[in-house]
Amino acid sequence: MARYKLVAFSNAIEGRDDDYNRWYDQRHLPDLVAIPDIVSGERFVCVSGTEHRYMAIYEVETDDIEGVMAELSRRAGTDLMPISDALDHGSARLAFWKAL
Repeated sequence: MARYKLVAFSNAIEGRDDDYNRWYDQRHLPDLVAIPDIVSGERFVCVSGTEHRYMAIYEVETDDIEGVMAELSRRAGTDLMPISDALDHGSARLAFWKAL
């Protein structure tokens, strides 16, 4: 089975960090880990060097990365994975990575 990292960079809307972090920790991270083949996730806050304040790294184990990406897209913004209005959507970046 192939192993990947799903890396997400994001920011909260100005003044909404508490709301954003509560949503991410209590709802969003568990929603992503509930997707088949996403086995764990961990969050980070930036201390220097990027325009993104937050990063999350998820461990993905699958032989069907396209299927995982499709399921993530299918769930985003639904009751299975609501998106907080505290997220600065314009700053959000998401990518799947594979070790060389």
